[in-house]
Amino acid sequence: MKRQGLLVSIAMIAVPFMLTAQSSSSRFVDIDSSVDGGVERGSVPPPSAAVAPGPFSRIALGGSVSSLGPSLQITSYITPHLNLRTTGNWINYQTSFTTSGFNANAKLNLASARLAADVYPFRNGFRISPGVMVYNGNKMTATSSVAGGASFTLNGDTFYSASANSATGATPLQGTAELGLNMTKPAFTITAGWGNTIPQNGGHWSFPFEAGVAFTGAPSLNANLAGWACYDQAQTECTNVASTSDPIALQIQGDLAAQIAKWKNNLSPLGTYPILSMGVSYSFGSRGFAR
Repeated sequence: MKRQGLLVSIAMIAVPFMLTAQSSSSRFVDIDSSVDGGVERGSVPPPSAAVAPGPFSRIALGGSVSSLGPSLQITSYITPHLNLRTTGNWINYQTSFTTSGFNANAKLNLASARLAADVYPFRNGFRISPGVMVYNGNKMTATSSVAGGASFTLNGDTFYSASANSATGATPLQGTAELGLNMTKPAFTITAGWGNTIPQNGGHWSFPFEAGVAFTGAPSLNANLAGWACYDQAQTECTNVASTSDPIALQIQGDLAAQIAKWKNNLSPLGTYPILSMGVSYSFGSRGFAR
C-alpha cells in the first residue's frame, strides 16, 4: 500500500510538468496537413522588436547662426520625446557712428549660455523647448567725443564742446556709455522649432530651426560725460560738466538724466529678447531607434 501511494504521488507531481512541457514545445511545431501523415517542422520565432536606446546613448554636435550670435550646441538623447541641449553663443563686433553731435565708437559683445529641454510631442521634427539662460554677458559699450567748438544735443537742448585751453584747464567733451541686457540674472527662455538634432531614424545630419524669446527683463543703461561744455559757440560761458554748483553743468547733468530715461524707454522692448536660429547638427552613438 505504501508503495502504491508513493507511485500515485509521483505521478500527480510529474504529469503537470509533462503537460506544460508538451504545451510549450507545441508552440514551436507546425504540422503541415497537406503532407500525408503530417510532417512536423519547426517554426521560426518572430524577430524581436527594436529596442529604444537608453538615455545619453546618442549625442549631437552642432553650430548655428542666431540673433544671440554664432553658437555651438551639444545635445543628448533622453527618450524618443525628449533631448537635453546646451548652447553657447559668442561674438564681438565694433562699429563707429555719429549721433546728436557725439562721435561714438561702439563695441557689441554677445556672450551667453543656455540649457534647454527639447520636447517632441509627436515624435516628428516639431519641438517645444523651454530653458534657462544661465549666463548672460550680452552688452554694448561705447566711448564718444565732441570736437572743440562742435555742438551736441541732450534732451532737445544744444550745447558746445569747449576747445582745449591750458590756462583754464578746459578739455573737449567726452563720454562713455554701457547697455546691458540685465546681465545679473538668469533668464527663462522658450522657443519652438523644427528639426530633431538626433534623428529618430538613426540618421546623422539635421538642419534645425527655432524661434522664440528670452525674458531678460528691462535692459540697463549708464552714461557719463567728462570735460568742458559751453552755452555758446563763442565759448564765453563754459564750465566743467562735473561741477556740482555751476548752472551750466547742472543743466547738462539734468538733460543727460532725462535723455537716459528716454533711451531706456525706447529700449524697453529688449526686455523680451528675440531668439532666431538656423543651424546644422551631426549626431552619433548607438543606432536602432524603435519606430
